[in-house]
Formats: sequence, structure tokens, C-alpha cells
Amino acid sequence: MTIRGLLSATALVALPVAAMAQDLPPCENCADSMTVVSWGGAYQTSQIKAYAEPYAAMTGTTFTWDESSNEAVAKLRAMNEAGNITWDLVDVEGPDSQRLCDEGLAMEVDIDEILAAGDDGSTPREDFGDSAFNDCYIPQIVFSTTFGYRTNVAEWGGRTPDNLCALFDLENFPGKRSLERRPKKNIEWALLCDGVEKDDLYDVLSTPEGVEQALAKLDTIKSEVIWWSAGAETPQRLADGEVVMGSTYNGRLFSVIVEQSQPVEMLWDWQVFDFDGWIIPEGLPEDRLNRVLHFLHFATDTQRLADQAKFISYGPARASSQPLVSTHADLGVEMAPHMPTNPENQKNYLVNNIEWWADNQDDVEARFQAWLAQ
Repeated sequence: MTIRGLLSATALVALPVAAMAQDLPPCENCADSMTVVSWGGAYQTSQIKAYAEPYAAMTGTTFTWDESSNEAVAKLRAMNEAGNITWDLVDVEGPDSQRLCDEGLAMEVDIDEILAAGDDGSTPREDFGDSAFNDCYIPQIVFSTTFGYRTNVAEWGGRTPDNLCALFDLENFPGKRSLERRPKKNIEWALLCDGVEKDDLYDVLSTPEGVEQALAKLDTIKSEVIWWSAGAETPQRLADGEVVMGSTYNGRLFSVIVEQSQPVEMLWDWQVFDFDGWIIPEGLPEDRLNRVLHFLHFATDTQRLADQAKFISYGPARASSQPLVSTHADLGVEMAPHMPTNPENQKNYLVNNIEWWADNQDDVEARFQAWLAQ
């Protein structure tokens, strides 16, 4: 799978920044407020700073933020059954967008019709490339899930983790680990460290034996794992010394390493690339839908996605946005070395297999939760 333009996201040069606001036409028959669902933390802050606050200043729209994106599928199913859709716009990862689209819970959109063209003259579909991978998904960023580790663990005797499989090496790297309470990524990492080749991962996982092999590998460290549900938990545990290494989103680790100057370093080996973006719940009233579409035209244009990358180390999903990113808006640090798409950071990597997880997540999730309870 190709990530159009994103792998060159670190060839960033400082170009003149476009005006803060584009000329927006009036929003006809539009609600005056929006309920937006996201993930909280540094990522949600980047969304607020880059486009919600500017949009609110231009239009007077009020925003209510709900940090329930990790429960988006289950909650939208429940809202649909109750006939009461209370969310207007939902930030989801790729596989969840596919499931919501397949189930008719997300609205199908034509991004060439509803979004702005790229500043380089490209159509939205050309500009977003492979990140626009289904009929309901409106891309924002590319990010990765990877590992951070503490740099001052006395029991490590000066050793430094230099590859993913240090996660499973309790002899050389003793201490508690922090892993997400979901199978996604954990089972891929387990198989990689159990000798399965990258190109064979999903063939192996498509068999019951493959999932059991992954869980057996995770069994070797299960007693040393503290599980997380929110992305902020691993950085806090690392900062507090509660764990010695753990997985989370690269932007969260940027915050604890660069912004907080904690004794933590990034381990990029076998980071997992993901796309993150918006879906519009199916069945919104006309005035709420009009407001959402008006906002999206603004929030996903070339400049706004570049602006978001100034607040967090996630690559913009538009190729035309990448040359506009240079330094962090507040810290002044160059963002290129902190991007998951930096060539130095992607010597070994995976791209989240969206179709496989859309087809298999419910079954694998059930098996994983049963294993956790054992």
C-alpha cells in the first residue's frame, strides 16, 4: 500500500504561510453549534487550535467536544437503534470508518464535491491520495502507534532498547510495560517477535492458530503489562516511572519527550501507520449537516491541515499541506525529526491493514478480551 506524499513529509521547507482565514461563503440554514467527537489530549488540542477556534471566530459557531472516539462504533450503533443521533462529526481511525461505512452508520460523501481543492491545484482526491480509502472517510492526518521507553532504568545496566522485541525481553529490560487493551497492533507485534515475516502477518492471523500464536507470545509478558484505554495513560505512566516502556500514539510521546522534557525516548522500530479522519453520522437533520459540511470545507483545506501539524507531530494527509509545515507553533522546534514519516523513523514499519481489521475485529476482539480475563 502506498502512502502518497506522506513518506516525503519530512522534506519540509518554510514557505510563506497563507492568510489565517480563507474566504468562506455564508452557511445557509445551518445550526449554530456542533458536537464533535475526538480523542482528547494533545491531538484534540491540535484540532481545536488549528481549525475549530479559527472557524468559531469566523462564524460564531459553538463547539462541544466529546472524547469518545475509541467507542465510536458501539455508540453510533446504539444511537442509530434509538433513533437519536446526538453527534455531528466523529474522528475515527481507518478501520472504524470502514465498519461504520459498511453498516450504513456513516454518510457517504464525494470529497471532490464537498472539500476544497489543494493549494497546488490538485483535486481533493488527488491531494489525499491513498488516505481517501472509502466512500465515507474524510482524511486528516497520518500518525503511528509506537513505543516510548525510560532512559534511566538502573536495572537495564546501561542497555538501551533498539528494536521492538525488547518489549518481550524481560531478562535484559525488566519492568512493567504499558499496552493498549485491544488486540490491534499488539498481535502483529507479537507475531513479528515470534518470527513471522511482515508479508505473512495477515495470512497467519487469518487462521485461528495465528491468533493463538500471537496470544501465546503476549502470555510471556502478560504479568508485566498494565493495560491502557486512553492514549494519555502511557505517557503519564512513563513520566511517573510506573512503567519502563509502553505503546501509544507518536504525538503523545512527542508531548512527554519534547514539551515536558521527561527522561523518555522514542522507539520507532515497527511503528504502525494509521490514518485518522472524519466521518459524518448518517441521518443528521439538514441544518446540522449543513454546518458540518461548511466546517469540513474549511477544516480540511491545505492550510488548516498544515496548521495542525504545527501543534502535534502527525503528518497532514494532504500532499499539498506538507511544504507548509516547518516548526512547532509554540516551541519553535523543527517538526521533521518527530514525524512518523521521517525516513530515519521508518526503517521498519507496518501500515494498519484496514480491510482485514474491518472484517475480523469483532471476532479477534472477543478472543482477546477472553484471553485478558484468563
